[in-house]
Amino acid sequence: MSAMKCICGAHHSQEEHDLNDRRLLEAAVMRALFPNVARRRKFLASVGASTAGAAVSTFFPFGALEAMAQEKGKPEKPDLKIGFIPITCATPLIMADPLGFYREQGLKVTLNKTAGWALIRDKMLNKEHDASHFLSPMPLAISMGLGSAQQPMRVMTVQNINGQAITLHAKHKDKRDPKQWKGFKFAVPFDYSMHNFLLRYYVAEAGLDPDTDIQIRVTPPPEMVANLRAGNIDGFLGPDPFNQRAVYDEVGFIHMLSKELWNGHPCCAFGTSEAFIKENPNTFAALYRSVLTAARMAREAKNRPLIAKVISPPNYLNQPETVVEQVLTGTFADGLGNVQKVPDRADFDPFPWQSMAVWILTQMKRWGYVKGDVNYKQIAEQVFLVTDAKKYMAQLEMKAPASAYAKVKVMGKEFDPSQPEKYLASFAVRKDV
Repeated sequence: MSAMKCICGAHHSQEEHDLNDRRLLEAAVMRALFPNVARRRKFLASVGASTAGAAVSTFFPFGALEAMAQEKGKPEKPDLKIGFIPITCATPLIMADPLGFYREQGLKVTLNKTAGWALIRDKMLNKEHDASHFLSPMPLAISMGLGSAQQPMRVMTVQNINGQAITLHAKHKDKRDPKQWKGFKFAVPFDYSMHNFLLRYYVAEAGLDPDTDIQIRVTPPPEMVANLRAGNIDGFLGPDPFNQRAVYDEVGFIHMLSKELWNGHPCCAFGTSEAFIKENPNTFAALYRSVLTAARMAREAKNRPLIAKVISPPNYLNQPETVVEQVLTGTFADGLGNVQKVPDRADFDPFPWQSMAVWILTQMKRWGYVKGDVNYKQIAEQVFLVTDAKKYMAQLEMKAPASAYAKVKVMGKEFDPSQPEKYLASFAVRKDV
């Protein structure tokens, strides 16, 4: 009896092993595309299995997955629990589940839908989750011991850029000037969020003090539309799909997309603890490959309708598919009687720019979340893992920038990450003085 010759020992040759993996992946994609068994069988019967597989391969990065699989080491901890909030910001880490990206890397992932960001933080601190969806400022705050016990957290990828909006109650259609918002109540998802910092930036530019002229309340994203409907808040700067859901439910309108404040701004991130990385280097690498592969697919506009389909079901976003598709494709009703076409309303550039981390730290200091001197560059480079991102992006033929620092414009004002204190000193409204 001849010995098994594939790497897993279950097939007679490596070619048979690879073919089996490809078939499993194709089957997973077909299940995601056609969750209804009868419709899936009808489609397969009408076009044939080989034609269906070829069609799926036109948009699905099988080749990239297989290339990466050649160098993977066996994960030390294949069974993982990953936390997420049901928002479109988490698109890459969510879609990696139904589309089989985790499984291809030898991981058995359980995605744990979590009620709010404080719970996301606590479950990571308590090691109930192995890795997590984060708001980009959260790993910085946790690593610095701001608002919680201190524990080194690391950002593997930025999950999404743009993809947020300021949504106002339908009764405020005549109050489009933020100077008119004195006394308004706004919701944001968390203190340590881009939503909080962008909202503060926006109203401060209009001459309002965000701590005295308006109220800012931390509200879990899934509760934002209900609070808007009940009149508990006048608006929110929040994640999608809830801006679009407010329009869909006819309780609010989109005042402004966050990309109009800072085009390309980070929002959410994917990360884990420094301890997890050290204890499970192969698992860390497999996770990185999985989520980068998803981001690579999500960046392609042609894939967005499929992605909306696979992330909308109850176990993920639990939203009408049409709402999610409007967000991801950028063709959407704004609640003001218009249909807008903004293809980059949401995007999924995974590169963890360290300049973004420096900007976040300036705003933490500006609004009094951190006191005293801040070593911006050191903290940014410890938390945002650029070297690893470049390594795994190169495997996917994803172009990474040469430098992790870039000048950007926020509401028309240049931010130079090499001069954070000068930038901070330029603001008339701030709490650090």
